[in-house]
This record gives sequence, C-alpha cells and structure tokens, in this order.
Amino acid sequence: LECVESLPLDIQRNASLLREMDTQCQEALKEIDDVYEKYKSENDPVQKKRLQQHLQRALINSQELGDEKIQIVTQMLEMVENRARQMETHSQCFQDLSENEKPLEKAKIESCQPERSSRRPRRQRTSESRDLCHIANGIDDCDDQPPKEKRSKSSKKKKRSKAKQEREVSPVEFAIDPNEPTYCLCNQVSYGEMIGCDNEQCPIEWFHFSCVGLTYKPKGKWYCPKCRGDNEKTMDKCTDKSKKDRRSR
Repeated sequence: LECVESLPLDIQRNASLLREMDTQCQEALKEIDDVYEKYKSENDPVQKKRLQQHLQRALINSQELGDEKIQIVTQMLEMVENRARQMETHSQCFQDLSENEKPLEKAKIESCQPERSSRRPRRQRTSESRDLCHIANGIDDCDDQPPKEKRSKSSKKKKRSKAKQEREVSPVEFAIDPNEPTYCLCNQVSYGEMIGCDNEQCPIEWFHFSCVGLTYKPKGKWYCPKCRGDNEKTMDKCTDKSKKDRRSR
C-alpha cells in the first residue's frame, strides 16, 4: 500500500516539473523567432554573424529542454511500471498465502472430531456406574459426585491441551517468488527508480538510484561503476564541463 500511496505525489511532482520545462521551451522558441527575424533584416555582415551564433545557441538550448522533457516522461512511465510490477508480485504472494491456510483449517476440523467422539464412552460408563450403584445399594440417591469431578477434570485438561496446540501452530511464512529476477550491485529485485547502463555488454544492466548515488536520471549516456572502470575520472570531467557550459548560458 505504501508504494501505491506515494505514486500520486511522485506523478504530481514530475508533472509540475514537466510544465516548468514546457514554459522554458516556449520561451526558447520565441527567442529563436525574434533572432531569426533580426537576422533576415540585418545587412551588416559582422552583426549578421553574431545573430547567427545567437540563433545556434538558442536552438541548442531548445533541443536540451526537449531532451529533458522526454526524460521526465520516461521517468514517469518507469515509475508506474515499477509500481504495477510490485503490486502484481504482492498479489501473487497473498494468493499463495491463502492457499496455504486452507490445509491448516481442514487439519483443525479433523483434529476436533476425535475429541467429540471420545467423550461418549465416558458418559456411558458414568451412567453404567450410576445404575450399578442403584442396584447394589437399593437406594434412589447414588453419590454421583466423583464421576462428575473426574469428567470435569478430564474436559478441562482437554481444553487446555487444545488451546496449547492452537498457540503452537506456527504462522505460514510469507511466500516469495523464487523466479523474480534480481538487479543492481545489491542483487535485489526491482523497486523504486532505476537506471539502465548504456554498455550493451553490462552483465547487470539495471541499477537502483540509491545504490549508485543518483537522485535523478542524468542526461546523455550513463555507465555503471563496473563498466566505467578507469574512465571514471574522464567521465566526471566531461560532466563538470557540461554543467559549466549550461551555467554560462
């Protein structure tokens, strides 16, 4: 239930971010139109070259905004798919649990039947002892107190033993699907937000955000720590350089 309850908030947050990116994209397109109009009406070669460079930067910026919008939509789709997969797994576990509880209920019913059948001979023996008492003593009032006490004591013992058996019945363990595939460095099943390694030869393929130190999906290609290897410092430098270029814009 927790994974389903948090889904609307995650979708709402990504939808708000998507609207913000769409506003920025519309502003970038308007800037492109304005610069292009100035470029057509400009006759000075130097100024025309500057406008051309400005137009190129605006086009690159609009393309980056479009890529980020695609990433947000992809992240929303992956989030919904992960939640649906988790709900399907949990539903199968509950079905297996209910099927395992049926044999236990049947065993309890069968165990109660011999106890009820075993009480009848005792009542018969009690009535027989009462009849013998009448015949031997020739009186109507025979002392039935000892058999009653014996019967009450035996019934109390049976009730206590039955309650003890019910307490000792161990609960059925939560069924786990052994065929569920595992991913990531932690070798666990799929949950939460995940990212795929762009190396086609990667043996693991998918990783949890928290296990690889990510809070959102990065732009461009991404490689896992195992596939990164000695190229990690080079990739980090490229990432820092791209961040500085975006800030300067």
